[in-house]
Amino acid sequence: MKKKGLAIALLMVFLLVAATFVGAKSAYEKAPVPKGERHDISEIIPSKAKWEKVVAGKEGFMEGINFDREGNIWMVSPMSGELLKVEDGEVKHVREYPGPVGAKFHKDGRLFITDISGVIHAYDPETGNSEIAVSTYEGKPLNGLNDLIFDEEGGLYFTEPMGSSATNPVGRVFYLPAGSTEPELFAEKIAYPNGVAISADGQRVYISEFAKNSVLSVPAKNAPPSPETPFVFGYYEGGIGPDGLAVDEKGNLYVAHFQAGEIVVQDARGFSYGTIRLPEDAGTFTTNLTFHDGYLYITESSKNEVWRIQVKEDGVPLYGLQ
Repeated sequence: MKKKGLAIALLMVFLLVAATFVGAKSAYEKAPVPKGERHDISEIIPSKAKWEKVVAGKEGFMEGINFDREGNIWMVSPMSGELLKVEDGEVKHVREYPGPVGAKFHKDGRLFITDISGVIHAYDPETGNSEIAVSTYEGKPLNGLNDLIFDEEGGLYFTEPMGSSATNPVGRVFYLPAGSTEPELFAEKIAYPNGVAISADGQRVYISEFAKNSVLSVPAKNAPPSPETPFVFGYYEGGIGPDGLAVDEKGNLYVAHFQAGEIVVQDARGFSYGTIRLPEDAGTFTTNLTFHDGYLYITESSKNEVWRIQVKEDGVPLYGLQ
């Protein structure tokens, strides 16, 4: 009986471990050692692709670039406190907010906007109405917010970097479940969490640790049990740090490297394809990026310009465009 009990116990442990590793297949699956260089940036952009200037703003610090279902570009500017929309080839003022930084569309058509005042606004382009969707955590006001991303269930990740730095890593990332008004703490002790994105398979959340010039990978809130723990997905050279993030359908991560004037591209395992450097007449304040109709669009905020370049892969469909 003792042997039978031991066998059953061992079987249960084996099944538990097996189930755990199934949830981490993408991280732990076997792969051959590559011959020669793993990647080249030519896998990402066509050989004849050139940067094109899309539009230039007048003032502020344009970032938070998004497309709506009609193909219109929306942005925000924390410096001028504006929500912006591109119409007839010009950047137009829509309305004012205290300090809008990031923006993402919800499936219901509303534009959710993070603000340095510590709230998330929900703006309805149809009616022009705006309301505060999030303002506290456990009854206490949030600090200045930066970026946000919806998962496929409508849950919302958002970053809270204000007051944190390389020597004071107290930044936090929150998760707001779909239909809830009370956020949950997702990650903490981060040196200025800036951009945020979700992996193509939905199992990881990428967080720009701006003050340490790196990107973190953290198991998603609703990912199955896995031995994968939060880890440093990428370190970057020069500039100040990674800002906005975007992911294509193959799982590649695109990183807007602030003060470097370039986009860094990595595969789903963190290996580099190289960089896509902006043209010489552009600035180096690469802040945010998004995909649309075969192009990668970026905001450069020192000159307040939007640029685009053709890419070979489409971006992961965002929740707001589904």
